[in-house]
Amino acid sequence: MKPLAVCLMGPTASGKTDVAVALAQRLPIELISVDSALVYRGMDVGTAKPDPETLEKAPHRLIDIRDPEDSFSVGDFVRHARQAIKEIRDGDKLPLLVGGTMMYFRALTAGLADLPEADEAIRAELDEEAGRLGWPVLHERLAVHDPESAARINPNDSQRIQRALEVFLVSGRSLSDWQAQPAGTGMDIDFLKLGLVVEPRELLHERIEERLKIMLNNNLEAEVRMLMKREGLTREHSSMRSVGYRQFWEYLAGETSRDRAAEKTLYATRQLAKRQITWMRSEKDLSVFDALDSGTIDTIDALLAEKLP
Repeated sequence: MKPLAVCLMGPTASGKTDVAVALAQRLPIELISVDSALVYRGMDVGTAKPDPETLEKAPHRLIDIRDPEDSFSVGDFVRHARQAIKEIRDGDKLPLLVGGTMMYFRALTAGLADLPEADEAIRAELDEEAGRLGWPVLHERLAVHDPESAARINPNDSQRIQRALEVFLVSGRSLSDWQAQPAGTGMDIDFLKLGLVVEPRELLHERIEERLKIMLNNNLEAEVRMLMKREGLTREHSSMRSVGYRQFWEYLAGETSRDRAAEKTLYATRQLAKRQITWMRSEKDLSVFDALDSGTIDTIDALLAEKLP
């Protein structure tokens, strides 16, 4: 039989970590973080990173494994996650991957096209052009070379616009063409996909707003200020494009007010949650649970108990 790994996904502020930690207290499982921001050291407040006490009783792999100046690609995640799954299975435990970076889940479970590596010179050129012309203009250029990618990328999504243009400029082929080719798959692993939802949507928005208030009270501003002082770290690094960090970098750079930075963070977080929910709806074989139902943990517990090695 193929080894089993469990994927527990959900939108931001849905309580994924609480559910995963509770399950880790009950069952012989180990947790693997599926979050593109939690991989970075020194980014604790704005990522709602589990506190040291939580990580001590329920360790998460793939947290704090990179400095913010370093890159961490989807391919990096897949390689690290597959190795972690193997190690956990070799230890006769069940791997549970928990997080909200849906692209990571998709690449791990469905396979990842062997895309060209990053080219720092081209990225620098694109950043310089975007600084002069704006990302919407580069989005229009992307629509000429890769209309399929442009159709699914927001005109202000700098990171994804840059990557799509970079792939085209490096290879002469569109990102859509690369992604359409047969990918290396994760079919040597069985994935049990579980999703957490918060309904109605207004309740999720309330939880997102409350989480932002906690971040502000825990001094997100001071965390971003410290990161800005790091040698070699700029707002163009992937880590600083994370929600909350880019908005408060703008504030601390004197480009907007603190209240406006908070408003933009709240809006961006709600948009992130919307995209995460859309991703979940497109997932095949996903079992969905009410994140706020008191019986959800018991139900998942019973389900996983049947799957233990």
